[in-house]
Amino acid sequence: MSFSAVNAGVVAMAVSYAGPLALVLAAAGAAGLSAAQTSSWVWAISIGAGLTCVGLSWWSRTPVITAFSTPGAAILVTALAQHDYAEAVGAFLCAGVAATALTVTGVFTRVLARIPEGIVSAMLAGILFSFGTAIFTSLRSAPLLAGAMVVGYLLAKGLWPTYAVMCALAVGLVTAWAGGGLHLDVSGPGLAVPHLTAPHFSVGALIGIGVPLLVATLAGQYAPGMTVLRADGYRPDERVVCGTTGVVSTLLAPFGSHAINPAAITAAICTGPEAHRDPARRWVAGVSCGIGYLVVGCFGSTLVALFTGLPEALVATLAGVALLGAFSGSLARTVADERHREASVVTFLATASGVTVAGIGSPFWGLLAGVLAHLLLKVRRGEPARAFGEDRDLEPAGGAERRRQVADYPADRAVRDAETPPDRLVGQPFRE
Repeated sequence: MSFSAVNAGVVAMAVSYAGPLALVLAAAGAAGLSAAQTSSWVWAISIGAGLTCVGLSWWSRTPVITAFSTPGAAILVTALAQHDYAEAVGAFLCAGVAATALTVTGVFTRVLARIPEGIVSAMLAGILFSFGTAIFTSLRSAPLLAGAMVVGYLLAKGLWPTYAVMCALAVGLVTAWAGGGLHLDVSGPGLAVPHLTAPHFSVGALIGIGVPLLVATLAGQYAPGMTVLRADGYRPDERVVCGTTGVVSTLLAPFGSHAINPAAITAAICTGPEAHRDPARRWVAGVSCGIGYLVVGCFGSTLVALFTGLPEALVATLAGVALLGAFSGSLARTVADERHREASVVTFLATASGVTVAGIGSPFWGLLAGVLAHLLLKVRRGEPARAFGEDRDLEPAGGAERRRQVADYPADRAVRDAETPPDRLVGQPFRE
């Protein structure tokens, strides 16, 4: 057990509900769902995320954080009202089957592996950018609350870096309580009851809901989610992680779950040094987050009110300070490789713009823009035509002999022959 890792998991779970849950409730309201259907929807996404968080983190000893698809929920705010709920459930079911097939077979992983690491890191940095700027917009709307949290975080970062995020949360809660900003309503009923809806299949729902949901979830959640893990040196079997979330999404679709997937934003809270200095012990954060999901899922309306009742500025500032480390690391990797720097910057700017086209968010368009820029820049440099993803820009000149020297680097032998030390986690894939 690790108190800092448990705290990181709780913070990740709180951030997951405080913002994205509002999209789910808005979609349910726009579609005119009953209270039973809405409660079942919250139950399904919570139980699905909880089971996958606990199971995958325990199995892999890696902080595998899963969540319900935020881009998918954003699409449903407008799309769900245009179709019958049973048809939407059928679209959820088909999207889950397709996501499982693409990830288990390794098709999605092979495509992702062909993209330069700087471009994928730039996409992650672009996603995190808005959370960093939210700190300063919160300072404008709630200067006392946000300012106290930032000061508390910075002071704790210098004195007790492991507990800096926890200190920011404590300062925020005390400040909000003292200012009368906490509006928590826990008077509702307790246990949530799952409601089964028989799926109906229609071409209109499959095209209008299923396809956008699948693309948005794969591009906006699966790719960034696995990038977060790789960025902090973790290498779980992507087929198992992504395939498991796809199977769980499919099984829970009749109860309202639109998509369960590897998390990106909240995962960064649990995979960095703020969760624990020892990377081998950060998996506790994944189990902690999963247990939190399960508790909220079982006691739906009562505990959901605790998260939705927090001040918006508190949640925004908490997410911002918790992700500062992840953002700085992603930004450093974005510009680390000079050969791919321009394409990576294009990816960062397109992703950070927040543009949405055809219901698909900026992470997908940023990744697409970066890949196109990478291909065009290769033509400009007059490089030989090779299969995309076969660049060897980090390989030293000198042929096989130099490659053997790189492979025989003492630190690499230590990494392969023993437990991966924290300071070698990020450097190993670059040397390889």
